[in-house]
Amino acid sequence: MTESAPKKTLSSTPPADDITAVLVLADGTVFWGYGFGREGDTVGEVCFNTSITGYQEILTDPSYAGQIITFTFPHIGNVGTNHEDHETTTPAARGLVIRDEITEPANYRAEGGLAAWAEKMGLVGIAGLDTRKLTRHIRNNGAPTGVIAYNKDGVFDIPALLKQAQDWPGLEGMDLAKDVTCAQTYDWTTTRWQAETGYGTLENPKAHVVAVDYGAKNNILRCLAETGARVTVVPATASFDEIMAHKPDGIFLSNGPGDPAATGEYALPVINKLIHTGLPIFGICLGHQLLALAFGGKTYKMHQGHRGANHPVKDLRTGKVEITSMNHGFSVEADSLPDGVEVSHISLFDQTVCGIECTDRPIFSVQQHPEASPGPQDSFYLFDQFMDMIQKHKTAA
Repeated sequence: MTESAPKKTLSSTPPADDITAVLVLADGTVFWGYGFGREGDTVGEVCFNTSITGYQEILTDPSYAGQIITFTFPHIGNVGTNHEDHETTTPAARGLVIRDEITEPANYRAEGGLAAWAEKMGLVGIAGLDTRKLTRHIRNNGAPTGVIAYNKDGVFDIPALLKQAQDWPGLEGMDLAKDVTCAQTYDWTTTRWQAETGYGTLENPKAHVVAVDYGAKNNILRCLAETGARVTVVPATASFDEIMAHKPDGIFLSNGPGDPAATGEYALPVINKLIHTGLPIFGICLGHQLLALAFGGKTYKMHQGHRGANHPVKDLRTGKVEITSMNHGFSVEADSLPDGVEVSHISLFDQTVCGIECTDRPIFSVQQHPEASPGPQDSFYLFDQFMDMIQKHKTAA
């Protein structure tokens, strides 16, 4: 008879008197630190992002719904925050983890500091822990569920926080698009930001695009407008008839959070009908995954996902390699795609599918975020490719 291993004892006593926050993972791993933002606790999937710029854009990306973001770059908060860099009105992320405590902002565009902004936005943050150790933990074991607790008094019930982390169901099987989509239809005409003039306004539209909002980033809509598209944004639950009532020249399927198979329960019947209209269709991120599912493909939960602004993607059609921004925890199974749907792009990190296209219809999608924000601009051409498809379709009609 063998003896069972002793149970791990979790101490609720911080290792130092000035500790004000703790991160507790579902496996019992505990990281102590210093809280900022909203006081209280938050639970979600703990992931990491390797970008060295654009933390405000990352935190306001709706695709991070249900997630706590660990920034691997240590100097987060150094350029402050401003009202122009939001990717949506209210952040959907659950919280953030950073290495160094936040310093005063040093940037001409700053309107305030990150800590005050996080508190205003309701985000719970923790600083001062070893983010390299945490990132290695995620890389080796997969993205865990975790709880950040911030208490200025330094009092924590670690067993209760551990149970909270263990009881959270996780992102697999979770439809989060319904939580971040727009409440009603609206028009979008703002174009991309320019250093000299700021954001512009579309004046002479060339085509009309209906964008289905599963959690769309503002900069995606700006990039569509930059190509000359007048954009009508509709909720994720919009019906086929509601979409077609706008008389679109093209359909855009946006990025978004959660499990594509769960969102697909209501999205796929609509997308299937849109495919058969013959209209040009372009999907990004969740929109890419939903398009693959609509064609009969399959998706799966990744070990740790791809999140950062330095991901190399190869265009199999040209051999060109693009450095891209990514943010996804699910991926398309290459072998599940039917005849007539080809893989157009792959990740050079792990050869996962990063793009598909139809051989007989003007339909394509990509896993990466070509609008960047933050990140490189190598993939901006995809928006022009979409507009070219629309113009050709209009000419042929």
